[in-house]
Amino acid sequence: MEEKCIDCGECIRICPNQAKFAVTDGLEKLKSYKFTVALPAPSFYAQFREGTSREVVNAALKALGFDEVYEVPLAAEEVTAAIREYLKRNRDIRPLISSSCPAVVRLIKVRFPGLIKNIVPVKAPVEIAAKRAKEIIRSVYGITSHDIGAFFISPCPAKVTSVKQPLGTSRSYVDGVLSMSKTYAEVIKNIGSGDYNSIFKKSCGVGIGWGYSGGENAAIGTGNRLSVDGIHDCIEVLEEIELGKLCDIDYLELQACRGGCVGGALTVENRFIASVRLKKLAERLGIKSNVHETSIEKDFKKGYYFLEEEIKPTPSKLDDDMATAIKKLEMLEKTLKELPGLDCGSCGSPNCRALAEDIVQRRANETDCVFKLREKVRQLVAEVLDLSQKLPPTMEG
Repeated sequence: MEEKCIDCGECIRICPNQAKFAVTDGLEKLKSYKFTVALPAPSFYAQFREGTSREVVNAALKALGFDEVYEVPLAAEEVTAAIREYLKRNRDIRPLISSSCPAVVRLIKVRFPGLIKNIVPVKAPVEIAAKRAKEIIRSVYGITSHDIGAFFISPCPAKVTSVKQPLGTSRSYVDGVLSMSKTYAEVIKNIGSGDYNSIFKKSCGVGIGWGYSGGENAAIGTGNRLSVDGIHDCIEVLEEIELGKLCDIDYLELQACRGGCVGGALTVENRFIASVRLKKLAERLGIKSNVHETSIEKDFKKGYYFLEEEIKPTPSKLDDDMATAIKKLEMLEKTLKELPGLDCGSCGSPNCRALAEDIVQRRANETDCVFKLREKVRQLVAEVLDLSQKLPPTMEG
């Protein structure tokens, strides 16, 4: 159901038959550009065994055909400072919600439209990374932005959608999204291929920490902050905010995946191991940033980091006609009362209310519920048994 899907990747993660997969770009798309730059997410560096340096990984990426590598954690350092500045300047709405997880932003858009105003209107680090990379390449090599292809190495399908169908902007600066698992397989083959030199600066631990749950909040380091990971826990917290709670929290970091981006559906490594690796790497790199706060403040005032468009809600309606919608709502409530209310998910819907809505919208039948089906079968068996005991009129007497 496209209007309700938030591309969180939960279906990919839990499908026992691995029948679901995300559609991403392939390395062959690099040939469409004169100059290409890889944008590895912070979590990408956690996929490799401990001791594998970023330089070695970046060199392997260049061996795959990329001309340059711009570390997304470097852009995360800029975004950290921009969010800090936004928190300082905007104190009327609390809690403010991070915009870094596109699945959470889409969740709010679809299910909690009243909380759109709480989303910090700052672009995600990958967008700033693509934007900065193209600016620097254009300045150093004189190549037009049209000829530069920026490819994000993504840990989740939500970021694929955020590039193909961006929110808050008409067009993404990212030109393609590569699956982290597929890219990892190719990088492993090229580990140890040559030295790594780059026109870009290196990131520090502040940006690297964005790859695991709580890392973004640790980087911001100001005000009352709360970190929540896992789509179901995110929904629970958003419901609390709708009820007017959590007003004492300044900033809310919500991650749809358990453990943050290290737990994405397109990652390779176990999220617990990856999280430990990333934390160690962040500690080793330290918090001394290569990004200057004064230049960020200047760009902040220019609106460099902000979304250009308003995020609009996606209303979930039973029908366009109000009178019909009210009738359907009454039918939905009636249908819901007749269902067992166990929310077992056997019917294919996440809960009984969702099944009731599907029945009303004629996307499902009452007998899709195994309990209702069993009830119908029992009735049918009773009727057949009763019928079998009756003799036709011609055989009587």
